[in-house]
Amino acid sequence: MNHSPIIALDFSGKQEMLHFLQHFADEKLFVKIGMELFYKEGPSIISILKEQGHDVFLDLKLHDIPNTVMKAMKNLAYMGCDLVNVQAAGGSQMMEAAIEGLEAGTSVGQQRPLCISVTQLTSTTEEQMKEEQLISTSLEQSVLHYAEISKNAGLDGVVCSVNEAAAIAGRLGSDFLTVCPGIRPTGSAIGDQKRVATPGEARKEGVSAIVVGRPITMASDPLQSYNKIKLEWEG
Repeated sequence: MNHSPIIALDFSGKQEMLHFLQHFADEKLFVKIGMELFYKEGPSIISILKEQGHDVFLDLKLHDIPNTVMKAMKNLAYMGCDLVNVQAAGGSQMMEAAIEGLEAGTSVGQQRPLCISVTQLTSTTEEQMKEEQLISTSLEQSVLHYAEISKNAGLDGVVCSVNEAAAIAGRLGSDFLTVCPGIRPTGSAIGDQKRVATPGEARKEGVSAIVVGRPITMASDPLQSYNKIKLEWEG
């Protein structure tokens, strides 16, 4: 998987996104498209990014009955995404169906998109998890459990915070991806994130990939901010 920081393109529409990407000239990026932009622009936004040579993480967090997720993933594979995800809370059968759909939708001779599951959002605290989800174990144990059933279902990794990445690698191996949002350079506003870390801390914890949004997209000089984060991330 592309090791560059994944830039979360959380924009309201195509023109805003294209204006932002002009800061990067011909640099090939790893970008994340979330619900806001995908629901506004549809599959064409993926085609535009792939034509520009970027790797694309389509972050829709699918969570439905297995048959629905399987059919949806088949369509996502046709789009040429590099990375997609589901909610681990959907269960083993749903995650197995996601892989089945991706394999069915991938063209012969091509590699299927990587698929990871969302364990616990980095905006969720342990207190929230216990009070609102009625999960009595620790947040780390919840994340580890979701990671384990995700691997057993055939997924390639999980979305987690930097706090849990080392424990996941220790239990499931370093080849099992840990993709971590909630990355904030020192001095950056935390916003609605709760479990955050710097790019350097993520590197030290052996994280597979970091996802960075506002510290880059809202910076006065996005390219400079990106390069600074990339340098710290790569060590």
